[in-house]
Amino acid sequence: MKKDIHPDYHTINVVMTDGTQYTTRSTWGAEGDTMNLDIDPQSHPAWTGGNQHLLDRDGRVSRFKKKYEGLGI
Repeated sequence: MKKDIHPDYHTINVVMTDGTQYTTRSTWGAEGDTMNLDIDPQSHPAWTGGNQHLLDRDGRVSRFKKKYEGLGI
């Protein structure tokens, strides 16, 4: 293997949006740096099942709903 091509792998602190923190190893930053997250699994709708909005472009969603409205789904 080639020498000196791999990034430095060190310990950092990660602070979640609710203030909790944990220590992990990463190539981000320098030894002992703190990464403050803006989005994490406790706050992001993708993980929490938050409200989803359908974007109806050119009436596609409306046409689909009208086409299948009689199926009782």
